[in-house]
Amino acid sequence: MKRYVAPSILAADFGKLTEVIGMLNQSCADWIHCDIMDGVFVPNISFGFPILSEVSKHAQKPLDVHLMLIDPEKYITRFRDAGAQNLTIHFEVCRHLHRIVEEIKSLGMNAGIALNPHTPVFMLEDILPFIDQVLLMSVNPGYGGQKFIGHTHERVTKLRKLCNDIKPDVLIEVDGGIDLSNAASLYESGVNVLVAGTSIFGASDPVQMIADLKNAR
Repeated sequence: MKRYVAPSILAADFGKLTEVIGMLNQSCADWIHCDIMDGVFVPNISFGFPILSEVSKHAQKPLDVHLMLIDPEKYITRFRDAGAQNLTIHFEVCRHLHRIVEEIKSLGMNAGIALNPHTPVFMLEDILPFIDQVLLMSVNPGYGGQKFIGHTHERVTKLRKLCNDIKPDVLIEVDGGIDLSNAASLYESGVNVLVAGTSIFGASDPVQMIADLKNAR
């Protein structure tokens, strides 16, 4: 099973954004993870279209965009135009989930669904055939640097079985508190994609940390 690492630039130095993206381009990172927060769905505000467009201008890796906002259906086309290649929306805020997923796909992006830690993974059963990835939050969304919720391993195991039964090629992504203490066990549980921010950008050698996360045993 191929492993992906998606550094979350929310933890990066935005005063050196061009240099950060250049470093990620030269690393073995697979995607660049961009967290979009609105201060309503989650208790924080991150960045919007101008920053995302600037990241896209310099990035040589796909942008993995995670929308933590209400009414995401209002912005799907704008996020595509700003450079998103993967677009993930939250199950908890979507009244017409299939409709939004179909729009994301019709615009040429990969469609993902994110689940907060309290949302049961079986809720995805009917939408799995239509999506490309599932993002399990392993912290309560809104802030970087939080402690990993250990129950996530059990959730990953349940989700991997569900995916294998319905659509085996769905990628499972985990975001929150990811570092070398849990990377290997998450891969073993069935995770494909690790999203990491603090552990990468807080490391003395971020490029090496990305490689270490990808190769964790």
